[in-house]
Amino acid sequence: MKITQELVDHVANLARLDLTGEEAERMQAQLADILGYIGLLDELDLSDVPPTSHVIDMVNVMRDDEAAPSLPLEKGLANAPAREGTAFKVPRIIED
Repeated sequence: MKITQELVDHVANLARLDLTGEEAERMQAQLADILGYIGLLDELDLSDVPPTSHVIDMVNVMRDDEAAPSLPLEKGLANAPAREGTAFKVPRIIED
């Protein structure tokens, strides 16, 4: 794909960038270099490489979602400035 000045201007507009003429020329050359490098990947035989979503194996760091005893009600509400029954009482912020 040929990187034209019009394409650079369009991308700069989408990114809300106000490029000077010199910056736009430099961006055109840099984008052409990037796409040229990516084009080299098309020359590789990747038929035996499985598709991946990450370069390294990702492991979920969250704990398993298992039912467990919760904090006792009195301990959970001990520092509440105000409470109503078994819940925190907060000031109303939505007007009718």
